[in-house]
Amino acid sequence: MPLVSIIIPNYNHSEFLVQRIESVLAQTFQDFEVIIMDDCSTDNSRSIIEQYRSHSKVTQVIFNEINSGSTFKQWSKGLSSARGKYIWFAESDDWCEPNFLAYLLEGFEKDSECAISYCQSYIIEGTNVIRSTSHHGFLSEIQGGKSFLENRMFVNNPIFNASMVLWKKELFQHVSTEFTDYRLCGDWFFWMELCQFGNIHISGRVLNYFRNHDKDVSGKAMKSGLNFVETLKVINSFYLRQIISKKVYDRAFKIQFRAFYPLKNQFSPAVTKEITHLFQNPLSSKALYYKIYLSAIWKYKKL
Repeated sequence: MPLVSIIIPNYNHSEFLVQRIESVLAQTFQDFEVIIMDDCSTDNSRSIIEQYRSHSKVTQVIFNEINSGSTFKQWSKGLSSARGKYIWFAESDDWCEPNFLAYLLEGFEKDSECAISYCQSYIIEGTNVIRSTSHHGFLSEIQGGKSFLENRMFVNNPIFNASMVLWKKELFQHVSTEFTDYRLCGDWFFWMELCQFGNIHISGRVLNYFRNHDKDVSGKAMKSGLNFVETLKVINSFYLRQIISKKVYDRAFKIQFRAFYPLKNQFSPAVTKEITHLFQNPLSSKALYYKIYLSAIWKYKKL
């Protein structure tokens, strides 16, 4: 049995596929299997994928006849075929350094309670322009999952790209299937579910290349305002299930409202109405909305 299952979900990323797959196959750590999935692409992805079907590392090639409508439904489907102890969702438009797996596996070797091991990422604009880079102050650090969930994931999510993460498959049984209901925030939801069941290994090494481009679903969703709708629904879900405290909930709500307020006129009236409704009806206290509203007005009046 392979130690790692690498799931490559693809939709219309033919121009990036070869670089993605080759960067996976070139790993210095080689005890892995590759599962390639295509969600009914309309470009020439299928012909590219077929070229790898007979590769010794590729154990499954799965073509959907009908588009699933969600990357996260593809995740679930891929996991049902995965045999590895650890899982890597290697998104089809990203790529990585050859020692990606070797360094992230160190987290599990150091700590038997490790649930997630992730690295830093270059954020790439278009084909090869480095727009920014994520950072961590240590080459390797273990943090408690509960603290990481409350103080990192709900404040400024450092795991912003699925391709930067390796995680322990046995924990999937504890993950709510709700993550498949989202178009944009399903990965954020997924990582926060895992944070409840183990520690987090953070590698300060920049091993992943996260590509932003015209076909990027997350970019389109953020321009539409869908990110605020889904983010607020995720925050509500974790509070309703008593996973986070009122203090964490209120802080997360405030952070989101301050991000939304200067952008509120950029979205369609229907989306703005839905977002406003969610903000006006917090689950912790009706007074919360008025507090964060007045706080935002005060902040932007001073600018």
